[in-house]
Amino acid sequence: MDKMVVRGGHQLNGVTAASGAKNSVLPLLFSTILADGEHVFHNVPDLVDVRFAASLLESLGCETSYKDHTMRVTVKGVKTVEASYDIVRKMRASILILGPLLSRFKEAKVSLPGGCAIGTRPIDLHLEGMKAMGAEINVDSGYVLANTKRLQGAKILFESPTVGGTENVMMAATLAEGETLIENAAKEPEIVDLANYLNKMGAKVEGAGTSIIRIRGVEKLKATEHTVIPDRIEAGTLLIAGAITGGEVTVTKCAPADLESLINKMRESGFKISTSGDSVTVHRCKGWHGVDVTTAPHPAFPTDLQAQFMALMTQSDGTSVITETVFENRFMHVQELVRLNADITPKTRVAVIRGAPGKLQGAPVMATDLRASACLVLAGLVASGETVVSRIYHLDRGYENMEAKLMALGAQVERLKE
Repeated sequence: MDKMVVRGGHQLNGVTAASGAKNSVLPLLFSTILADGEHVFHNVPDLVDVRFAASLLESLGCETSYKDHTMRVTVKGVKTVEASYDIVRKMRASILILGPLLSRFKEAKVSLPGGCAIGTRPIDLHLEGMKAMGAEINVDSGYVLANTKRLQGAKILFESPTVGGTENVMMAATLAEGETLIENAAKEPEIVDLANYLNKMGAKVEGAGTSIIRIRGVEKLKATEHTVIPDRIEAGTLLIAGAITGGEVTVTKCAPADLESLINKMRESGFKISTSGDSVTVHRCKGWHGVDVTTAPHPAFPTDLQAQFMALMTQSDGTSVITETVFENRFMHVQELVRLNADITPKTRVAVIRGAPGKLQGAPVMATDLRASACLVLAGLVASGETVVSRIYHLDRGYENMEAKLMALGAQVERLKE
């Protein structure tokens, strides 16, 4: 198991590029089940979760290959409709295989998912969506058992926006009979990216990126080619890395519009942020003040940047309040920041951060989930001495070669075997 040693006190400066979006490529890969042939995806990040997804597809009988950030998935039917526990337990997004399997092959056996321990994140909304489309759903011995004669178009109203639920229903509806209407749908850019690929395959999806998505079912889809959108969370993390060290960092190959909520909060805090085409720059800042943040579904401030922004606020002048509304257990990084001498008072859904520039001290800390690991690395960049982040494997699930990107900007980080 790897750990990361971060030696603080080095200003980050320079240019770096965002990788492809983890949260986009996973549903894209699972959508391949909907059509035979060779699916080709460009700008695919080299991540542990991408490897898990490829392993799951291979276990179903698909062939995958990966080279130079291009992944090819060849589908020739499936040899089984079972997504086993051994694979699914490692990655929560594996539940997204349910909709494609059920829609095309009329049955699916999918293990209840695992992944980061940041809350219950129930899949009830996924299952209710499938039931509304006529599927028979049972949960037995840790598996979701689903079957149907053919999914039927339906009107589905989510009680709260769900990214995974929207993606699962959207994929399932592409081959359903009739029209499906998803109301209160998630609006994330990754939803739009998936819809664009489904339409390239011949699906009829309208309204992605809005709260109402309409899908008219078709008889058959075809494999094709697609370039994955940039990872807005990685881009935001790299911007915060530059900001927290008082440096000037430009992130290229990103979509500035997808970072608007973060950019607005950083500007409110006192940072100068400039955008140009597909790049964003955070300029040197000698001091910034605390601002309040509330996470919520897109286009509001993303929960996946909450931990990183909290690290930034530990170095602010004044107090900030961060409210987490998406996941009920996403403050596990707080106790680790406190180990670094941060002054934070956490409640169940609210954390009060009393900024104290230059007061963080290096210490051994433990990553509890993907975004918490990024938060602790960022804090280590400005902590005195050495910060040793253990269980860094979480980082590899969502960030491609993060230490190399940080080192190229001037950070002193090192990956070691524990």
